[in-house]
Amino acid sequence: MLRVWQRECVQLAHAKYKNGVSHFLAQATPGAGKTIMAACLAKKLLDEKMIDFVVCFSPSKVVAASIENTFSRHLACKFKGQIGDKGISITYQSLRSVSQAFWDTLANYRVLCVFDEIHHCGGDNDDNYNSWGYHTLGIVQKAATYTLALTGTPWRSNQTPVTLATYSDPEGKILCDYQYTLSQAVQDRVCRRPNIALIDCNKTEFSDSNGSEVFGSINELVSSGYVRYSAVIKNTDALNHILEEGVNRLKRIRRTNKCAGGLIVASSIKHARQIAQILSKRFSQSTTIVTYKTQDAQSTIQRFRDSACSWIISVGMISEGTDIPRLQVCCYLSNIKTELYFRQVLGRILRTTKDRDQEAWLYTFAEEKLLQFAEQVETDIPESCTFISKSVSNHQELSVLTETSLYSDTRDEDMVANGLLSWDSSDKCDLTRIAEDSGSFQHVHLEGFNQRVIEAFRDIKSQY
Repeated sequence: MLRVWQRECVQLAHAKYKNGVSHFLAQATPGAGKTIMAACLAKKLLDEKMIDFVVCFSPSKVVAASIENTFSRHLACKFKGQIGDKGISITYQSLRSVSQAFWDTLANYRVLCVFDEIHHCGGDNDDNYNSWGYHTLGIVQKAATYTLALTGTPWRSNQTPVTLATYSDPEGKILCDYQYTLSQAVQDRVCRRPNIALIDCNKTEFSDSNGSEVFGSINELVSSGYVRYSAVIKNTDALNHILEEGVNRLKRIRRTNKCAGGLIVASSIKHARQIAQILSKRFSQSTTIVTYKTQDAQSTIQRFRDSACSWIISVGMISEGTDIPRLQVCCYLSNIKTELYFRQVLGRILRTTKDRDQEAWLYTFAEEKLLQFAEQVETDIPESCTFISKSVSNHQELSVLTETSLYSDTRDEDMVANGLLSWDSSDKCDLTRIAEDSGSFQHVHLEGFNQRVIEAFRDIKSQY
């Protein structure tokens, strides 16, 4: 049975296609059920003989496999692109290896192309598209009878336009054919109401051979330039504190929802192992690690999804499109500080279940950008994410894509300039830097941890 918004969206897209419009852009908050909506729309078009075949594109193998399962279930057939199948699910990355003969053959049929998380495709002309945007504009669209673009976060971190999107002029706001906001989803009990806890400390003291300097918060310390944010998320005592908050929250939820789980977004494989060790040894928690190097990561994620394991620690794997409804707590410990990534990660804990307790908690540190993202989570499309037409070179585009891609390798460890970072596991909570050139010893002492909680949509009446 479709949710109200899914039924409305299917009807509107179907009507537009019937009236000669070939493209439809649907924006629905992460966790609302966009894939099911798309599968039901595809079934309707197939049943009415408006299309012969469906091709779905998504940003990762894990998401592509999930889409394949959903479409196969709703279309009651295999969805592997073989003889007799009604469609195929592939990644945007694989577009580069698809032969021209495939597209030429596809052009002889009536095809619905579904672009999941279309914001991964950037650009609307030869001057600003990325490689995925190029293939989408130049090849796929020509072979498609109808196109359906889906996104929960319809903007790009580098301010290039989203491929296949239309923007208002001069405001630069994206124009969606259908929009389903997080506010509506919370009201309809489709998504959980997010609570965001920002961890800070009352005092940080930086010391070196020249003396010491005291700061009143983590953000002041990071802004000073003495220590980068990457040092904070790897410090043992800072981790002990934020993980303890997450563990205690998950324990309270599991008193009611015995299979509730937690997600931790780590910055690197080494970081993930550090976190897993703390969770196991200090808090006696069961953990699963999944990274971009995990063989058959899809199976690892599926096993966690179907188990009662407490925590899954992800490096570049679980952010968007990954369906694990039992996740209700998240510790955001990534180096990536873009609103796009933050929103997508938050969406992983917002899918509702039939369980009684529908709390959703995200824990992170009170860094300036993360604080800003948390404060404007009620705004579905932030003002900062509008697009004003300007020239962006291909070189700049690819550089930004590499840095902020949701599924990029996050192996690069941020290092303090001209120094090596190590993290002291003592009770003094020291972030230590040993300068290579001088051999001088510098450290930061953190104390008095506290937290600020942002309760989003607290005025919305939603009974679970």
